[in-house]
Amino acid sequence: MSSSSSNGHLLSSASASSSAVMSSHTPHDVEAGPRLHHPDGLALDDDDLPAGPFDVSTTKNASLDTLKRWRQAALVLNASRRFRYTLDLKKEEDKEQRRRMIRSHAQVIRAAVLFRMAGEKPISTIEVPPPSGGEYGVGLEQLSAMIRENNTSTLQQYGGVKGLANMLKTNPETGIAGDENDLIKRRHAFGSNTYPQKKGKNFLHFLWEAWQDLTLIILIIAAVASLVLGIKTEGLDKGWYDGGSIAFAVILVITVTATSDYRQSLQFQNLNEEKRNIQLEVTRGGRMVKISIYDVVVGDIVPLRIGDQVPADGVLVSGHSLAIDESSMTGESKIVQKDQKDPFLMSGCKVADGVGTLLVTGVGINTEWGLLMASISEDTGEETPLQVRLNGVATFIGVVGLAVALVVLLVLLVRYFTGNTRGADGNVQFIKGSTSVSTVVDDVVKIFTIAVTIVVVAVPEGLPLAVTLTLAYSMRKMMADKALVRRLSACETMGSATTICSDKTGTLTLNQMTVVEAYIGRNKLDRPDDITHLPREVFSLLCEGIAQNTQGNVFVPPGGGDAEVSGSPTEKAILSWAVRLGMKFDVVRSESTILHVMPFNSQKKKGGIAVKRDNSEIFIHWKGAAEMILASCSRYVDFSGELQAIDGEKDFFKRAIDDMAARSLRCVANAYKRQDLDGVPFEAELDKWDLPEDDLVLLSIVGIKDPCRPGVKDAVKVCTDAGVKVRMVTGDNIQTAKAIALECGILSPDADTSEPHVIEGSVFRALSENEREQVAKKISVMGRSSPNDKLLLVQALRKQGDVVAVTGDGTNDAPALHEADIGLSMGIQGTEVAKESSDIIILDDNFASVVKVVRWGRSVYANIQKFIQFQLTVNVAALVINVVAATSAGDVPLNAVQLLWVNLIMDTLGALALATEPPTDHLMHRTPVGRREPLITNIMWRNLIVQAVYQVLVLLVLNFWGVSILGLANESTDYATIVKNTAIFNAFVLCQLFNEFNARKPDEMNIFEGVTGNRLFMAIVGMTLVLQIIIIEFLGKFTTTVPLSWNLWLVTIVIGLMSWPLAVIGKLIPVPETPLATYLRRPFRRLPRAHNS
Repeated sequence: MSSSSSNGHLLSSASASSSAVMSSHTPHDVEAGPRLHHPDGLALDDDDLPAGPFDVSTTKNASLDTLKRWRQAALVLNASRRFRYTLDLKKEEDKEQRRRMIRSHAQVIRAAVLFRMAGEKPISTIEVPPPSGGEYGVGLEQLSAMIRENNTSTLQQYGGVKGLANMLKTNPETGIAGDENDLIKRRHAFGSNTYPQKKGKNFLHFLWEAWQDLTLIILIIAAVASLVLGIKTEGLDKGWYDGGSIAFAVILVITVTATSDYRQSLQFQNLNEEKRNIQLEVTRGGRMVKISIYDVVVGDIVPLRIGDQVPADGVLVSGHSLAIDESSMTGESKIVQKDQKDPFLMSGCKVADGVGTLLVTGVGINTEWGLLMASISEDTGEETPLQVRLNGVATFIGVVGLAVALVVLLVLLVRYFTGNTRGADGNVQFIKGSTSVSTVVDDVVKIFTIAVTIVVVAVPEGLPLAVTLTLAYSMRKMMADKALVRRLSACETMGSATTICSDKTGTLTLNQMTVVEAYIGRNKLDRPDDITHLPREVFSLLCEGIAQNTQGNVFVPPGGGDAEVSGSPTEKAILSWAVRLGMKFDVVRSESTILHVMPFNSQKKKGGIAVKRDNSEIFIHWKGAAEMILASCSRYVDFSGELQAIDGEKDFFKRAIDDMAARSLRCVANAYKRQDLDGVPFEAELDKWDLPEDDLVLLSIVGIKDPCRPGVKDAVKVCTDAGVKVRMVTGDNIQTAKAIALECGILSPDADTSEPHVIEGSVFRALSENEREQVAKKISVMGRSSPNDKLLLVQALRKQGDVVAVTGDGTNDAPALHEADIGLSMGIQGTEVAKESSDIIILDDNFASVVKVVRWGRSVYANIQKFIQFQLTVNVAALVINVVAATSAGDVPLNAVQLLWVNLIMDTLGALALATEPPTDHLMHRTPVGRREPLITNIMWRNLIVQAVYQVLVLLVLNFWGVSILGLANESTDYATIVKNTAIFNAFVLCQLFNEFNARKPDEMNIFEGVTGNRLFMAIVGMTLVLQIIIIEFLGKFTTTVPLSWNLWLVTIVIGLMSWPLAVIGKLIPVPETPLATYLRRPFRRLPRAHNS
């Protein structure tokens, strides 16, 4: 991350524009915790206080001024490290400039990229571009030029789309052969759908970043000065110890820090690779095949639907109402209609509306999108609320630490120059007129080194990075739990979620749909696939409507065998039913020509198609939600094939639909209308034709079973116990929704199912804004909802203070996913537009995985709190001990090297041990963490104070009376002092080791539960203990320590061990419910009020 971004002086045009479009209201957060009340009855609201720079409750859609403000307010000693994972605003600006440049200089940039790629390869592996034409009838350069220039005349010269397909040896209907040899030839001739990615930062870069810490640089300078003076006064043999040991300790700190940061970087790189690896369907050998976007080749036939990303450059084979959003390439949010007049599609764009089929003509580096991706490196930086708040904590501790260091520096210098400082031998160190200049400089350097080391310990640069450490760990583990995190902050925010608005289909249910009930006219079939007495004309109409009005496909292997049905789960269920009835999919489709398609619309809940038969008859077929289709029907076909008026039978059909819905079946109807030729527009105007949807003839109603997912009822119960309300928001019939909600446990058997607890989207939509806010909290199930209803529900809940998580899979869900605090898109059924608008992708579409994300969210917050409690205990103890000792005795018991080792334990190793604790069931028995709840809770303050006071008292007692207590009175003053200081150092480190166990369970008595399951924690504690033994016993010359006797080892171990029973006793001390921060804020709260009055 460049330091330019860390200073926050550069604005991102992309982020600015998105912030302008999306709403950014920040309502009072009721669920962040109860409003606090003054004893006098006055409500205390955080919003009454002037917002501090670190008071950022959510960073999703946060303004850039807010992000700049907290950066500039932070006390920072190493900006490149502290701000590494924040948004790099300069890169965003560069990205926009590169996009514009690529649009105008694509050929030059492509040549430069190819030249760079060639330079990075061994000579033997450089691929020579194939000659124009080659094995295929058209060459790479010709295809690139045609797409780049949108040259329709060139396309016509090739014989249109069919002629181009022949030249590329592909079939517009069945696609390429798709065998391994065919794919290799195509990749050799036209390239692969990959692009050279900029290499991530190497280990040396992270070493360099770790060096940038101002205090470490000062310590190195001090070490060099100490080294020179030591060698000059004591000779090379002994003179290098002091300076060399400090330099070695600094290098160790830098190396361990860089290693930890480098590992985090690799984890983020792997997660980014997962995000880019889009899965899509292509037609190969007549069947639909699911492949990675990287495996697309020139000649592939790709079906495009609403929400898809165009995977490569290409030409439109066929399409209906196809609209493309080209903003990702042009930078302008303009929707472009694609048809035979403008058939060229660019890679990276999104399908905004309609359907179509793409013939791929350019892939990878031969597309403008590939050039753009190759010339920029993706920035993973992003603010998270915890990161911002921890910067505030780090700044506060840093200010205190700097003040303490200055006090220690002044006190030590004054005592030294006034002759009140004595050496280990008891002699006065400075005597005016007799102490040499070199000795004075050496002593002053040592004093200065101590002060700077206190700053190193006191300013926790690694505290904000502990967030990214635990997030990197959590994100990797969440991948195993089928959740891909797109936005870091979503991990945290899920810990605060108070409600989850979940889809039904595929999330709460299995998405394995089967037709289990069917009506033809008024007749219910004994078995859904029994049509023995169905007239041929009715069967023909039914098959035509099903085969043509679908985005699915049926592939029958040439050698026979079971048909392979593809498409959405609903499409697959209906197509499979029709195949069982005897439908010949390819034959039926060949008997009529599609004139116009109106794709399924989530508002209308239906989709239609107009077809022209070989005898020139025009039929319009509609398919959709049964009650919606029924409302448009005036007649129905009875079982004998006769048309009957529907007026007297509508109640019968409604009862049939309600009966199926009450048994949790999804009801889908098919209807048709015969259209006169006079009512069909000319070919040029077909795309604008609104298919007539009244006076339809009802053909069939089918009931589709989609069983609940196993374990979903338990997952809903876990959420309820954790204080998270689960709401079902579905486009299905209200009766179906109610039945599934009862089955899943969202509604209890004795629950109130009247409005507004169970409500239809249209009813909710019709309410005023205030009424919606009042009703939203009560809603458990919303049926027949549109994506806009979901958005309105999210907005109403957020205004009431809820932290809202929303699941969605369709393109129209994007606004709700973006508006929600956490947007959860579906990995299997979700469109690319939905995924890009979401914060987390649920890879298996399973609600149980959503609950696991909540657990991980709470775990992130809990782990950070554990680390803060541990680190602050060390901070407080180390600072108090050194200040008291320095001011009273003129010396400090913990020297620079020892403090650097403590800093390593406290900062990097402590973060690794505590920030990687796996989530426990205990987390799901708490209420959600409030977004404005104090980061340091009263429980943490209690634990911290108990341990810090104990450590300070014991170690100060040892410092002042340790010689007599430890039985060293008969030893020489020099030896007794160094043994005493070694014991203090050893006891202090062991206190931190044992306290690390206490930090694991801040509010539980059993601190050892699950400890052996966290192998990393045990390894770090074990490694720290072994290194401490080595330091004490073997590295005394570097750390100014001496080997301790078994008795003293036992004494120091007992001192450290006492922190365990002390922690148990401390947890018996009750703490007030009102956060300590509230009492501290009250004086500041009164100041502006007094000023105003």
